[in-house]
Amino acid sequence: MDKSAYQQILDAAIQGEIEANRFYQQVAEKVADRFLKEMFLEFAREEQKHRQILEGFRERSDMAIHFAQVPDYHVSETVEVSETLSMEMKPADAIALAMKKEERAMRHYTQLAEACDDEAQQKVFLELAAMERGHKARMENAFVDIGYPEVW
Repeated sequence: MDKSAYQQILDAAIQGEIEANRFYQQVAEKVADRFLKEMFLEFAREEQKHRQILEGFRERSDMAIHFAQVPDYHVSETVEVSETLSMEMKPADAIALAMKKEERAMRHYTQLAEACDDEAQQKVFLELAAMERGHKARMENAFVDIGYPEVW
């Protein structure tokens, strides 16, 4: 992958983090539950940090990152969701939409890593996939807690 294509991918990833931040802010504004509001605000803050990490990579390609490797429970793959955030959504549906967005981002970075022939760039994409997998896992945990209260 040439440097220009890599930079374009990083620019798209930065835009994705901006959009994710905006999405989580919007969810936080719409939910009444204080726990959910704080959870989504925390995700918005994390997306802002991820944006800063990606911007750092754009400036210094030799930067190193490492995100914890968390298991993928594949909960998001089992639910169908509306793609539109609305005030009528139940909390579990808003979380399901968020976890689907994280799933898409994780798959995108994984596919980029698989298509990449530069080892350093491949490592960056795998770390970004791990970052998104971590978000997805947290969303899945919240979804199970809220969507299936009988498991408490």
